[in-house]
Amino acid sequence: MLGIAAAILIGKVRYVRAGGIGNEIYDLAIYVVPAGIVGGRLYHVITTPELYFGPHGHFLDIFKIWQGGMGIWGAVAFGVATGSLYFKIKPCSVSFLIALDAIAPGIVLAQGIGRWGNWFNGELFGKPTTLPWALTIPLSERPTGFESFATFQPTFLYESIWCVLIALLIIYMPGIRKLKEGNEFLLYVFLYSSGRLWIESLRIDSAHHIFGLRLNIWIAGICAIGSAAGLYARQKRVASGPADQ
Repeated sequence: MLGIAAAILIGKVRYVRAGGIGNEIYDLAIYVVPAGIVGGRLYHVITTPELYFGPHGHFLDIFKIWQGGMGIWGAVAFGVATGSLYFKIKPCSVSFLIALDAIAPGIVLAQGIGRWGNWFNGELFGKPTTLPWALTIPLSERPTGFESFATFQPTFLYESIWCVLIALLIIYMPGIRKLKEGNEFLLYVFLYSSGRLWIESLRIDSAHHIFGLRLNIWIAGICAIGSAAGLYARQKRVASGPADQ
């Protein structure tokens, strides 16, 4: 909830600076925030169906979001789709692409804040390590096969720091302002996904694998490549000059 509040406040400031009317962000959030929650939960349920439909699963647990289980990929996808539909139905003071750019750093900062929930829950940590900043995990929470290790890579911390750095980069890097409308959002997707590739490779929690790689590594790779290609193509059209656009 703190992350959502931060995203809305930062998004409003940037939205107004881009020429938008501030209250439109609040109106947009009424629809986008619930859609993001539903999308994040749906992604988790689809990628870990055994928790809800398997022999030891319970269907009603799908609705217990307070117990954890949200996927950022689904949250962003559903949120963007809902925002796009909102802008098509209700005319706003700026374009949807400008709005996407305005809220991009707020979204990634919200992700950075939200990752601290993993620390409170003692979950989604990485491989064993003896680094000074290693995370101590109680014996009862250690994965099978890692009972003899006490300290692990704090992957939640790495992702939180990475998210904050991305937000600062988008907000303060002068060259960002020269990007075509919508490309700040694509940059956020590319940077986050690229960092997630490394962070995901450190994690040892149970996950579905495809050709030996964790599912989220595939998703992060696809998002990184897709956003990079889109960013390059859209900026190339701008650089080619008005006559070629």
